[in-house]
Amino acid sequence: MTSPAVLDPQIAARLKRDPQGLVAAVVQQHDSGEVLMLGWMDDEALRRTLTEGRVTFWSRSREEYWRKGDTSGHVQHVKSVALDCDGDALLVRVDQVGAACHTGDHTCFDAGDLGAAVTADA
Repeated sequence: MTSPAVLDPQIAARLKRDPQGLVAAVVQQHDSGEVLMLGWMDDEALRRTLTEGRVTFWSRSREEYWRKGDTSGHVQHVKSVALDCDGDALLVRVDQVGAACHTGDHTCFDAGDLGAAVTADA
């Protein structure tokens, strides 16, 4: 009998999870650098993302795994995954097919600028 697949222990040891066991995953278009969305991953979602070539998240509202694009067709093909220096955020670089946002917008950050004060370049 084979043992169930688990996240590489060396990777798991580097993660700093929130109280729900999750790590924020910023998703970025690999060639343009455009930030597409933010999702959440636990160890299993990250393992699937690293080994299957498609992005999998943990849905906090539905309390289940969801692989981006399975129902919408708006697939995210993994190009790379990096962990930040503190171990509490992932950068997932993808090739996005279709809209990244569940609203149908290209990115989840198309909802409008908040009007922050902008400083002059130094």
